[in-house]
Amino acid sequence: MTSAKPAVPGDEKPAKDHGRAGRNLPAAIGSAAVLLSAVALSLAFWKTGFLIIVGIALVAAIWEMRQGLLPKGIDLPEQPLMIGGAVMIAVAYFWGANALVTATAVSALVVMLWLLRRGIDGFVKNATAAVFTLIYIPFLGSFAALMLAEGGTVDFERWDNGVKGIIAFVLVTIASDTGGYVAGVLFGKHPMAPVISPKKSWEGFGGSLVACVAAGIVLVLWLEGDWWVGVCLGLIAVVMATLGDLVESVMKRDLGIKDMSQIIPGHGGVMDRLDSLLATIAPIWLLLHYLVF
Repeated sequence: MTSAKPAVPGDEKPAKDHGRAGRNLPAAIGSAAVLLSAVALSLAFWKTGFLIIVGIALVAAIWEMRQGLLPKGIDLPEQPLMIGGAVMIAVAYFWGANALVTATAVSALVVMLWLLRRGIDGFVKNATAAVFTLIYIPFLGSFAALMLAEGGTVDFERWDNGVKGIIAFVLVTIASDTGGYVAGVLFGKHPMAPVISPKKSWEGFGGSLVACVAAGIVLVLWLEGDWWVGVCLGLIAVVMATLGDLVESVMKRDLGIKDMSQIIPGHGGVMDRLDSLLATIAPIWLLLHYLVF
């Protein structure tokens, strides 16, 4: 009977190299298909279901943010942030933008009062991070509820303005990510911000620009708007999505992590997928609200 061979340092199996793609494409495509199917079904049959999906995503993002900040000595108060975020989504959907601003202010004060229970030490650091998280995740995410409410808060008409607006917002943001990814993998040679995100290239940005403008024109025409509004939609999406991605990269660099978590196979964490969506939703809602709907 032979004994097991002892482990030798350096003999560990190396991490699988996914090449220039930088990710497990089959897992990434499968995860994206599941998530997009859930969103599509909720929009088609039950608006409240979409809000629940948004709420779950934002709660998971807050959890990821807390886990990422803990090694830096920052401890976010999860419970009030999660509860406040859920309230902000509901308020935005049923009562609009003014109510969202009020709910955000009240949530920020509640979060700071909650932190007082821990004492004075570290209050400013934790409170600053908590209010930043409140604005960055649930406040920006609540604009998806404002968009959905463009068609009313009752499912009288399946394909109303709110549902169409969400579809346009999601697809134009996907166009930015996909166009940039494909162009970057195929042609990327000139880094856009090598210190922040070495894989992001100017060629990739060009791919995002072309894909976004093309998608924006098609989507706005589908919404029965003017073609030039589609151009504006595409330009807003590519600029804001790129900024959102860079901001997330800066945060991860500062925190010393590659992904916010590993809960979405092939993608990393929820925040790794929400970065572009959170950055684009507010200006896209504003554009469609005043120039299309």
